[in-house]
Amino acid sequence: MPDYQIKHDRPNCIGCGACAAVAPDYWEMSPVDGKSNLKGSIHIKLESGEDGEQRDIAQAQYTPNKEAADSCPVNVIHLFDKTGKKII
Repeated sequence: MPDYQIKHDRPNCIGCGACAAVAPDYWEMSPVDGKSNLKGSIHIKLESGEDGEQRDIAQAQYTPNKEAADSCPVNVIHLFDKTGKKII
């Protein structure tokens, strides 16, 4: 069981690049539409019904991804603990 899970509300990403600047091992900017991509993610349906991205991460991967989430000006990066409780 993973320690954490990231969900990315990609449709609402504004493409500012903050996540990719803070955590380039996990985030990159798409050359197609200029929005961020969560590296190693799977595509999911979000609660809103829109397409999103999801990736499980270990404790060692938490800090850079928390920094990426904190840096997002539109709050489209969400972290959940292993119980499913939303952290951000």
